[in-house]
Amino acid sequence: MSPRKRPKGGRFALLLLLLASVYAEEAGSPFYDYHGESPGTVHRITIKDLPPPNSTKSANNFAQPFPRPAGAIPKVPSGFTVNLFASGFDEPRELRTAPNGDIFLAESSKGEILVLHGLKQGKPERISTFASGLKRPFGIAFYPVGPSPEWIYVGDTDQIKRFSYHNGDATARSAPEIVVAEIFPGAAHARGHWTRDVVFSPDSKKMYVSVGSGSNVDDPDQHHSEFHRANVLEYNPDGSGLRVFAFGTRNPVGLAFEPTTHKLWTAVNERDALGDDLVPDYTTHLEEGGFYGWPWYYMGGHQDPRLKDSHPDWRSNLIAPDVLIQPHSAPLGFAFYQGTQFPKQYRGDMFLALHGSWNRANRTGYEVIRIPLHQEGKATGEYEDFLTGFVTAAGQVWGRPVGVTVAADGTLLVSDDGSGSVWRIDYEGK
Repeated sequence: MSPRKRPKGGRFALLLLLLASVYAEEAGSPFYDYHGESPGTVHRITIKDLPPPNSTKSANNFAQPFPRPAGAIPKVPSGFTVNLFASGFDEPRELRTAPNGDIFLAESSKGEILVLHGLKQGKPERISTFASGLKRPFGIAFYPVGPSPEWIYVGDTDQIKRFSYHNGDATARSAPEIVVAEIFPGAAHARGHWTRDVVFSPDSKKMYVSVGSGSNVDDPDQHHSEFHRANVLEYNPDGSGLRVFAFGTRNPVGLAFEPTTHKLWTAVNERDALGDDLVPDYTTHLEEGGFYGWPWYYMGGHQDPRLKDSHPDWRSNLIAPDVLIQPHSAPLGFAFYQGTQFPKQYRGDMFLALHGSWNRANRTGYEVIRIPLHQEGKATGEYEDFLTGFVTAAGQVWGRPVGVTVAADGTLLVSDDGSGSVWRIDYEGK
């Protein structure tokens, strides 16, 4: 129909049609913000969903510190309850459960490792400082794997240290022993992603360390400060035998071995500044020698437009991650649920903390998600909101999940460096 013959009100009708079309497109999009996060909501993002680079303007939307509103409690699915387990921390980050049930917590900014002992009326009976004087600790691992560890390894930002340990120790028995003196050249003065998680293979023969990049898209061929960064490194437990286990992972944070398949998993913060919906963060199992794209490419063989097609051979062998997560959500720590308190369908599933976005116009993340592994240790791409509610209706962020661990009684513990707290999730339903 020509404009001259359009009936009265046609322009208004056309505008409504266009608006309806836009709304339908957005409603059908797999991308979302915090308004679309609620316990039980399932998300799935595929490589086919990815928009072209710079489809939207890159945003600076940092979460300013906001006090926890009076009485505010995160939300969980029906049948679950959540309570404040402990509070008053400075920067509570990684959480780990010791074989005897004690909870170890990295207070990163204070350079301390804390131990939360016992349980009385839903709270720790006491909290002690296991070690202090560290640079910026994050990863915590017990060695050897099993019920009677002899050492606790700590991933400091520049070194791997270990402390002599027996079950129940509230404080370190001696000064730390340096296992890896320098994770990468210049680590003591390096900038960029600082977390170093540590985990041992199930047979205790190998140690793995996650090392994030020092930048967003610096080309390692040109910037030698990226040497041994954006990698997961493998060592012998004594620090010898260094090799790159997997590479091209911009900022791999949490590490853990999946109990059924014994595959090593990580959670990765992908690159920024390509728009609201690029590039998806992800969690994935790692293949030995596998390449995951950074910085030249990203999932699906897409080239980052800011860099040259420098490694077409690697591009052709790029490994697609198991689960794509809403871009800029910042996945950090995770745990595979091996308790018996939660319903049977949760057994073996991953619970992953999303610290929250800054490079997105509308916030996303600030929650814990559940990734079903279907009792087979294998993901099929979808994930589910589990612990939400850390953002007010006005968009103010009061909580930011970081670490996740399964306590000895089967409850789930989550550290939150936004409110300086640790939350405890129980199942009480049927």
